[in-house]
Formats: sequence, structure tokens, C-alpha cells
Amino acid sequence: LRPHVHWAQRHRELFLRVDLSDVRNPDITITDNVLHFRAQGHGAKGDNIYEFEIEFLEPVEPKPVCRVTQRQLSITVQKKESNWWERLTKQEKRPLFLAPDFDRWLDESDAEMELKEKEEEKINKMKIESRVPKDPFKHLKKGYLVMYNLVQFLGFSWIFVNMTVRLFILGKDSFYDTFHTISDMMYFCQTLALMEIMNSLIGLVRSPLLPAVVQMFGRNFVLFVILGSLEEMQSKPVVFFIFYFWSIIELFRYPYYMLSCIGIEWKPLTWLRYTAWIPLYPLGGLAEAVCIVQSIPIFSETGKFSLGLPNPLNVTIQFPFVLQIYLIALFLGIFVNFRHLYKQRKQHLGPKKRKMK
Repeated sequence: LRPHVHWAQRHRELFLRVDLSDVRNPDITITDNVLHFRAQGHGAKGDNIYEFEIEFLEPVEPKPVCRVTQRQLSITVQKKESNWWERLTKQEKRPLFLAPDFDRWLDESDAEMELKEKEEEKINKMKIESRVPKDPFKHLKKGYLVMYNLVQFLGFSWIFVNMTVRLFILGKDSFYDTFHTISDMMYFCQTLALMEIMNSLIGLVRSPLLPAVVQMFGRNFVLFVILGSLEEMQSKPVVFFIFYFWSIIELFRYPYYMLSCIGIEWKPLTWLRYTAWIPLYPLGGLAEAVCIVQSIPIFSETGKFSLGLPNPLNVTIQFPFVLQIYLIALFLGIFVNFRHLYKQRKQHLGPKKRKMK
């Protein structure tokens, strides 16, 4: 069974449109200047296996490019020499299954005009690009971003590995001295992470500013204000879970950005970067909330960070009240980051058109 095939040409290309829907198992090759086609799909004779052969008039490249959609299959073949063919096949009599594709059909003069317009468009684009001043610090900026992401990746890797090893060796006992063992490295990494806000402000990276500010402020508030100022909080098990969730998230984020700076995309890492946050962000946010709730009685007892205003107001702003307000802001911040990361996930992992070469 032969399907209906429509064809058109340009000086450098041949276009074939095969009238088959729901195509499965297509086998398309070019051998000795002959195109061999075989596929299962729904055509004029129902759902069957269809096949045909076309011996081209002049030499073509042996690697066709195919695109399958639900309604048809398209094949693009490159000519070896840029010229206009008087017909498609070597045989003078046109095969019955072959017909012109009037949707793409152009005569030679129209094709030459199209080619000329493309060349002019290419020249104009090159002229515009040549007018745009080149950034003399491009490689320096790229090197800085690679080194920044590498240092952060190594820092959080050290935290994750150290905590994991201690957990296997000491078990639950490792929960109670996590802060004293890990805090120095966490201080370093979270202080260095403030550069992400600066990178966004000066345009080194294209990521929006608000999610970076929300994440950096939230983490540093818990690390420096809650844990760093209260010794009573430093021995609580919740510290282990906060540090652990933070480090796992960054194990995927920083290497992804580091490879992106040098134009490399590793698909498993991309999937992890835009998927791991789905369970980890809620768990990290919950751990931070538990930490704040546990710290409120301690701040109430000690009066630390509470602000007394001078008379005649004689009003004291209690820091525990500020923490209660912050709890609400914490969940709003998680929502902001969730929405941002969800949009990024759709952009990087959303459905793409099926293409086959």
C-alpha cells in the first residue's frame, strides 16, 4: 500500500508530506539516492503498513530529517547542490501516489526571491549584531559564576556528606550537636549566598530578584537570628533537619547553574533541579517553622531583641510577637518560591514537540 505523498522544493531542500495519521514505527532511509519509506499508520486504506520508494532526479544528502505529528509525517531532504530541479524523480513519468504540495509550492523565480530575502535578512541581522558592543568582561563574568557555583556546591556537599556519615555512625545522637559541628560551614555558605541577590541586581544572572531575596532572608534569619543567638536552640534536633534539607536542595541547584554557565545541560540533573524542590521545600519550610515556634518561649523568657520605647509611650515591642508575624511571612515566602519554581519547571520540563531525525 502506498500513501499519498505531496512534494515541494527550494534551491537547497526538498519537502515531502506523507498523508498518514497516527504514524508508528517509521523506517525512513536514503540509499543510492533512493528514499525508502515504511511505516504503520492510518491512510486511504485504513490502518495498515504503507511503503514507497522515490529515486531522486539528482544527488541528495543521505540523512533525511523527519517530523511526526498526529495528522501527518513530514520529511526534509537536503540537495547536494543548490539548483532547481525540473521534476522530483529520475523517471520522467510521475508516480500516481506523488503530487505537488500546493501549500508550499513555489516556482523557480519565487524561490529565488525567497532565497534573496533570507540572505538579506541574514545580512541585516549580522549588521545589527555587529553594532551591538561586545561585552569585554563576558569571560570574566562567566568564570566568576562558575567559581561561585562550584564553591557553593563543594560547601553544601561537605555539609551533606558530613551529616550523613555522622548519622550512620552516631544515629540519633548526631541530632544534638549538628550546629556545633556544621555551623561554621553553613555560616560561610549562607553568607556567600548573599551574592545571589547582588548577581541579580547587577544583571549577571537573569533570575528574578524577589525569590532570591525571600530565600536568602528566610534562611539567614533562622541561621543567624534564631540559632546563632540562642544557645538553647543549638542542641535541638530540628537543627539537623533544617541543615539537611537546605544542603540536599543545593546539591542539585548549584551544579545545574555551574554547567549552564558553560553551555552544558545534563538531563537527569535538570530533572532533579526542577523536581527535587517539590518535597524538599515544604519539608524545609516546616522545619524552619518548628524552629521558630520552639524559640518563641525562650525569647519570651529572656526578653532578647525585644524593644522598649521611651516614655511617655512606655511600649515594648516583644520579639516573640515579631516571630509570630514572621511565621505568616514564612509561608507567604514559600508560596512565592513555589510559584516561581513551578513556572521554571513548566518552562524546562514541559511538553515538547515530537521530532525524529
